[in-house]
Amino acid sequence: MEKNPPYVILAEERAPEGIENCQLCELAGQRTRVVWGEGSPDAPIMMILDNPGAREDREGNAFLCGTRETLQLGMREAGIDTSDVFVSYLLKCRPLRAYNKPEARAACLPHLQMQILQKRPLVLFGFGNVVSEALFPELEDASVKALRGSWLSYQDTPIGFTYHPLAVRRRPNLLKYFIEDLNGLNEKRKALAGE
Repeated sequence: MEKNPPYVILAEERAPEGIENCQLCELAGQRTRVVWGEGSPDAPIMMILDNPGAREDREGNAFLCGTRETLQLGMREAGIDTSDVFVSYLLKCRPLRAYNKPEARAACLPHLQMQILQKRPLVLFGFGNVVSEALFPELEDASVKALRGSWLSYQDTPIGFTYHPLAVRRRPNLLKYFIEDLNGLNEKRKALAGE
């Protein structure tokens, strides 16, 4: 069996009881379901994206959206196996139309914080300005451009940042930086694991 097939649909983790019916923001009225996260539940790396993307086509068949495809491409190039990763989201619902972004982020952030405390990953890695600015609102410049290549601490866990996979798809010149940052993540994981 191939260790890391080209692209895989990672297994979704069910939301904890009570959260699957969360009504804390207006996304509750838009969603088809809460997407708690996907991948290996006990993985050493927790990756954080802004929100879940499309997961099924119009007929209900599972598919891999462009964001997750680009993420897996970068992981493969950096030597990160999908078994070492759990992907979570700042927002636990896929927005289908315009919504109050600050309200939704404030409502969902405690879910992510609880998830980090429960999973206790070795390292966190965020994608895009939405995530970096939500997790570090106190920084004068919490943009990915300012933070990439450095390590901060979030809930006593090292965290780094890179560009959002969708930004990389739209601007291919970012791919080399994206892979460079994912290589840095892999090296950090290895150092923390004592490899």
